[in-house]
Amino acid sequence: MRGQLAEQFGANLQRSRRRAGLSQVGLGELVRVHRSEIGHLERGERLPRLDTILKLAAGLDTPVSVLLAGLHWLPGHYVEGGFSVEDTWHTMARAASSGERA
Repeated sequence: MRGQLAEQFGANLQRSRRRAGLSQVGLGELVRVHRSEIGHLERGERLPRLDTILKLAAGLDTPVSVLLAGLHWLPGHYVEGGFSVEDTWHTMARAASSGERA
């Protein structure tokens, strides 16, 4: 799952950067993130921190939603690192819609 998230984010970032007419070096200087980090993100080798996502979106003058487009989190699925996500809100909403108790 993590690899898929990182790869999709990387593709979104690269597409947005190219549309903005910026090199990796140019974007890095603009948002104060090292060029090598931009490269790692675009290749899907790393997941960005939230503050990095916000910096990138601001530097590219694009909504965060463009950088996150196509990323999906499936509650309860295994994620690299050995933890899973329990989404009680979705569980309760499903139960309420079916007339069950969560």
